[in-house]
Amino acid sequence: MNTIEEIARGLKNLKSAAVFTHMRPDGDTLGSALALSRALSMLGVKTEVLNEGAIPEKFLFLADAKNIVRTPSFDAEAFILVDISDPGRLGELKEYYLRRAAKKKTFNVDHHISNKRYAQYNYVRACSSNCENIASLISALGVKPDEDIYACLFMGLVTDSGSFSHDDVTGDTLRLAARCIDGGADPAKISYETVTKRSKARAQLYATVASNVRYFLDDKLAVALVTAEMLERYGLKADATEGIVDFARSIDVVEVSVCLLEVRHGQYQVSFRSKTADVNEIARVFGGGGHVRASGCMLFGEAEEVIDRLRFTVSQYLDL
Repeated sequence: MNTIEEIARGLKNLKSAAVFTHMRPDGDTLGSALALSRALSMLGVKTEVLNEGAIPEKFLFLADAKNIVRTPSFDAEAFILVDISDPGRLGELKEYYLRRAAKKKTFNVDHHISNKRYAQYNYVRACSSNCENIASLISALGVKPDEDIYACLFMGLVTDSGSFSHDDVTGDTLRLAARCIDGGADPAKISYETVTKRSKARAQLYATVASNVRYFLDDKLAVALVTAEMLERYGLKADATEGIVDFARSIDVVEVSVCLLEVRHGQYQVSFRSKTADVNEIARVFGGGGHVRASGCMLFGEAEEVIDRLRFTVSQYLDL
């Protein structure tokens, strides 16, 4: 694996770069990409940030968030993937990346323990959010962050750390948060826009899903199901489900929380959260991964079949 200084030296020599974010983008991948893109621009590197789909509305208050594109507008010299453990997480941009990566300089900056070190240059360090790694990279680049960069970094910190409540939050996490605030990031605004704020329709969805959470394994496993019909009923998109899996984990008797999001008939995006169990290992059973306390995978089949498979697998990792 490369050092952060080696990554910085490679980036400094670029003339242009495309910065990739993962499908169904969260605050950490967007904060990482927007902060790094802005820092590289300050060094004279031509950049653009890519994502396969529409950016959730709650992130559009950030400077440059509306400039994220679905398809590249120029042939970049390098590809930089941030907060992405595997190219499969690029969604519809995966094929574009794989077809061209061999002729590009490729960089991978991530914090997932399941990262596959797929690029030419890889920096992977487990921490509460990838924005911690990006902050170190920006420092190694010799760029002095402006208010917009600090806002992007703070957004990644607050969203991926569960508002600084996860067990991988360290003193370094909080020291970076303090630097972001001192540099102009507005913690109240960022936290409200990305964590607290929700529409009436989203509140109704939460109420529907929460009232139908199912419990297994002596209540140690909670499973929340979000169907396509529910999203259609309330006029919402998939990003409206963010946080549901964390709600179920907050229940005192629950050890592992799972949220099933119906992508299409017979296909479910699975999110795992836990208090002490290693859900990265559970997700890996199904070809997924992520963090020890937060991971995900994709499962196929009817809902009850998927739930049965999850119940059995989770039981192998719990002290029952």
